[in-house]
This record gives sequence, C-alpha cells and structure tokens, in this order.
Amino acid sequence: MSIEPTIRPARRGDEHGIFELISALADYEHLTRAVSGTEAELGEDLFGARPAAEALVVESDGALVAFALYFASYSTFLTRAGLYLEDIFVLPSHRRRGIGKALLSRVAAIALARNAGRLEWSVLDWNTSAIAFYEGVGAAVLPDWRICRIAGAELAALAGASG
Repeated sequence: MSIEPTIRPARRGDEHGIFELISALADYEHLTRAVSGTEAELGEDLFGARPAAEALVVESDGALVAFALYFASYSTFLTRAGLYLEDIFVLPSHRRRGIGKALLSRVAAIALARNAGRLEWSVLDWNTSAIAFYEGVGAAVLPDWRICRIAGAELAALAGASG
C-alpha cells in the first residue's frame, strides 16, 4: 500500500536524504563533479546555530523523494526581501504526479506569508522540460540576465584586492 506523499519542513536528521537528492540532481544536470560539500556541512547550514538556508522535503513511503532548498534574498529596486529557490528536485520515478508543482506552490506560499516581493530561481538553458514547467506555472524566464559566479582561488584573490 502506497501512502500519499507529504510535504514538510526539513528537520535535523534529513540531511542524509537531502544530500542523496542533491547528488541525484547533480547527476541529472551532469554536474556530479561540482558537488564538493558534505552531509555534515549541509546539516549545519540547515539546522545549525545560524542557518544559511531552509528546505522542504517530500516524503513518500518513508523515503525522501523531493526537496526544495531556499533562502532569503533582497531586491534593491523593490526595497523588499524575497526568496531565492536554490534548487527544487523530484526523483524521476516520482515525476508527473503533481509533486513538483505542490512543492513550488508551498515555497510560493512561504514567500507570500513573509511578504516577499518576489520568488526567483535559475534554470539551465538546456532543461526544456523544466523551463516549460516553470512557464506553465506562470514564471517568466528572463532572457537578458546571466548569473555571475566567483569561487575558490578567484574569490580569495578578489577578496584580497579589497585592500
């Protein structure tokens, strides 16, 4: 007998299952080599003394099958806080059941409850099924914005240039 999937806030002890989902997401996006963190670091960032992010998980038959990880952002133009959805992922075996839409809707409800000015996220340009899904729920995929990123040695060098 299959139990209906449930969405709930992540809690201490979920870091193992969330990290497995992160690994599955990285594999799906062909970015396995980019995963350098650990379950312990994830647990500290989600549940430690100073959480850096929050997560929702979807549990089905006692296993985590999906997650959404998000954190506070800020819009200088809106002069309001927002939410940034870092990742949302549903295991392929659980897709097309409404789980992704329900999870995204829950994050949107959290944004509204916090009076956020907007909810934003990124999507890989080759992921046409995700783009279609996002557009289907009313999201605008912005064609004229690009993500800039600096990390590792380059980040350290830039920080050192601050004098």
